[in-house]
Amino acid sequence: MDRRSELREFLRTRRARVRPQDVGLQEHGGRRRVPGLRREELAHLAGVSVDYYVRLEQGRGGKVSAEILDAIAQALQLGETERQHLHSLVHPGHTLHPAHPPTGEQQVRPGLQRILDTLENAPAYVVGRRLQILAWNDLARILIADFPILSEEDRNLARLTFLDETARQRYVNWQKKADDTVAFLRVDAGRHPGDTVLTELISELSTASEDFRRMWADHTVRDETHGDKPLYHPLVGPLDLSFETFRIPDDPDQALTVYVAESGSSAARGLRELAARAKTEGRE
Repeated sequence: MDRRSELREFLRTRRARVRPQDVGLQEHGGRRRVPGLRREELAHLAGVSVDYYVRLEQGRGGKVSAEILDAIAQALQLGETERQHLHSLVHPGHTLHPAHPPTGEQQVRPGLQRILDTLENAPAYVVGRRLQILAWNDLARILIADFPILSEEDRNLARLTFLDETARQRYVNWQKKADDTVAFLRVDAGRHPGDTVLTELISELSTASEDFRRMWADHTVRDETHGDKPLYHPLVGPLDLSFETFRIPDDPDQALTVYVAESGSSAARGLRELAARAKTEGRE
């Protein structure tokens, strides 16, 4: 991906969503030619010259201090993940998390796999760069996708979400799942701007899915680590679940995600039924 165009479009779309009145600017008469903040308004709020900001937005800003980037992030009302993404686009490689070589193969430690296997009543998996599924437990296999029969390339949450029709049935709020998927791929692209495999994945999804192409153009950046995740399985019906995601300290590009149900709920009973089925299949 072209870093300059990514930076330009990210800043343009972030400017477009901020109303002048939200940042203390007075609206003047007449129709605005652009939605949100103009470049000169943002430059004023960030305390830089208009010419300097224009060059920055065009990727010609040269050395830009962290203080200036933080001032721009504050003026744009960016969240923490978005702020980090802005820093990554301007200073590739200087990310919050140390970047492993994008072409290197990620490995899940045996101890982490053992943790997955002990979670008999909680679907869990480990996701790596580009949303590749690196490891899973039996309940995740039953509930989300039959990972063992998929090719390594297809064990990918983005491909499953946009290219597999089953995902639209399994995720009750498919739109939210899709939005989160695209937003995280943006985060990953910012952390690893030179990852050609990720670029190829994005190109593939953009070609194959109109939904992905439309969402990617929004330049939304988000990395959610917990929340609600209602799912559906044809054997047990709807499952009102929540999820928690934990970064792996020695490889922050890996994350363990666990789905949980409230104790005594119908969702908890449904997970136990699916877990029993997984055990039966394992003995066959």
